[in-house]
Amino acid sequence: MAAAESSCSHWWHAPFYLAMCCTLAFMAISTARYPSSNPLPPPHALALALALNASLALRLHGGFHITATLLRISPELFLSSPHTTLFAIQDSAISLLSLPPSTMRHLLRYHAVPATLPMSVLLKKPPGFCLQTLAADDTLAITNSTNYTSLTINHVLVSHPDMFLHGPLAVHGVSAPFEAAAACRALSTALAGKGAVEWKGIIRVLSSNGFVSFAIGLKAVVDGILRDYANLSSVTVLAAGDFEFLSSPSPFLDRVVRLHILRQRYSYVELRAVGNSSLTTLLPASHLQIANMSPNLAVNGVQITRPDVFSSNNFVLHGISRSLYLDDFFH
Repeated sequence: MAAAESSCSHWWHAPFYLAMCCTLAFMAISTARYPSSNPLPPPHALALALALNASLALRLHGGFHITATLLRISPELFLSSPHTTLFAIQDSAISLLSLPPSTMRHLLRYHAVPATLPMSVLLKKPPGFCLQTLAADDTLAITNSTNYTSLTINHVLVSHPDMFLHGPLAVHGVSAPFEAAAACRALSTALAGKGAVEWKGIIRVLSSNGFVSFAIGLKAVVDGILRDYANLSSVTVLAAGDFEFLSSPSPFLDRVVRLHILRQRYSYVELRAVGNSSLTTLLPASHLQIANMSPNLAVNGVQITRPDVFSSNNFVLHGISRSLYLDDFFH
């Protein structure tokens, strides 16, 4: 009798789960019939194993069955980066959503960060710290981490920290969906006094510090960067003394230059703090892998040989041992 009552008490879940199944099916069919310009790569065997283990952990925990199911049937939604932190939305909150498939897909990827961030690391981040997500240019902002015991992101409580921690994957539970907003840019601008990126100043700094060829390349494509990233508040530039792509066709040159620029300002100390994580470049869906490679940090295997060549409120310049190639990102 008790079992029957328990089953009946959750009758209201059925319509939602049916709607979610239809949404996921539509997403899968739409992706197959109308592939996007930046299709998600299939996760490799290790990522699939991690997704299954994380799914089991969420099911055993209770209250996160929807995200657990998504990890099993569509792991590529969250695991398209080598390192991932997933903020799982509680079933009671996500069941209230009524979104078209494309919007739901975007929302889910807005809850995934291309870096491994246990709660102990997140609690060390100051209010206003920006977290890049897998959802295009959308970012999250840490809105409260002052008491070192609880954390809010976009003013939503991280209610279940460290539900799953293994290798490159961390999963935390949140009490409600993050609302996509300009919280990160607004907070970081208010806290750090940053304005728009001064690209002309960056080009001058590059030229005066021995990176003339990269300065020429950036000047050639900066109009396109300004068009695509008009509201960018800070960047990190990684430049080699010999940038050998100046004679390349304009579209290729534009892509290669963007591979050398991160969407946020990271000093060398900050890069070391996020070591073994992935950071997003100005080329959509392209991430840099940061790793400790004695005696220096390395980005996709290329060493940072001249850290913090120049630093200001909205950009920092690091010198690297050689230019980055497209193969460094898509091997």
